[in-house]
Amino acid sequence: TSLSRIVKLAGISKTTLYSRFTSKEDLFRAIMREQIDRLDAGAMLDSGAKRPDLEKGLKAYANRMLELSFEGDLLEVNRLISSESQRFPELGAAAAERTARGVERIARFIRECAAADAVPCKDADAVAEVFILMLRGWYVNVMLTNRRSSASEREQWVRRAVRTLLSARADW
Repeated sequence: TSLSRIVKLAGISKTTLYSRFTSKEDLFRAIMREQIDRLDAGAMLDSGAKRPDLEKGLKAYANRMLELSFEGDLLEVNRLISSESQRFPELGAAAAERTARGVERIARFIRECAAADAVPCKDADAVAEVFILMLRGWYVNVMLTNRRSSASEREQWVRRAVRTLLSARADW
């Protein structure tokens, strides 16, 4: 879409838009940041427990992120990114930023669990990236096939995925 259309639909002037966002890329990044902040599935990782539980935390994060990713405007934003990032690299850049933030959150949680469990973790960033991209792969497969996934189907997949990831924990 054009910035002219955006300002018209938002009911603001171009001056107002440009005072907040210097480019369309900045606008897309702000939209992605808002989506991330609004979702904040990272809060799922902080149960308030004295001792973090790696398996529970990863399952909670995965289920919440996947659940939210199929809802309303977030699903539409993801479809837009999937279909238009080739033509609009700023969409891809915003999605990459969202991925990086998810990886950071998960890596931090993995480090906390490693310390609490006294289980060394050589590369929490790599494990977190594998986890996030594993979630994305399942999500994109479901999204691109336009099929509905029930909560029980999603939860079953998450259980299997987390169990598989954790089975290699000694090698992390």
